[in-house]
Amino acid sequence: MATLNVTITEELTLNGADRGSVNTLSVASVTQVYHRIVTCPASSDTTIATFQTATSTSDNAIDLEDAKYVRVTNLDGSNPVNLSLQVSADEDGAADSSATILLAAGRSYIMGATHDGIAVSDANANIVTALTDLESILIDPGSNAVSIEVFIAS
Repeated sequence: MATLNVTITEELTLNGADRGSVNTLSVASVTQVYHRIVTCPASSDTTIATFQTATSTSDNAIDLEDAKYVRVTNLDGSNPVNLSLQVSADEDGAADSSATILLAAGRSYIMGATHDGIAVSDANANIVTALTDLESILIDPGSNAVSIEVFIAS
């Protein structure tokens, strides 16, 4: 087993004052890593990761209960993408809702657990505390082909 160390450094001097920060996260007991750069063709949604409780049910599925750290980075220099988190709210494991985030060029999205780690509700604007599972991550690149880096530690 290994420990994944993640450091986020923000460097900013504003009006002569240092306003940057450094935050470090250690993720223990990592035994697997899924790391790849995916070319997402223009005008075509691309699934970059799939999570399942039984990894034999889907090609290249990542074990839903083992995933501890997920990072998706838009490697394109100028084009944003829509990052869609496909959410499974029931026991069948199939996506039944989604949340989409604009991921600007050069930016990253980071999350922790995928099992009981996300929920989506359009019923009201209250915080949802009954979390469910992430089923997959899709990229909609719009009319531009882009490269996306995905890094998942389990």
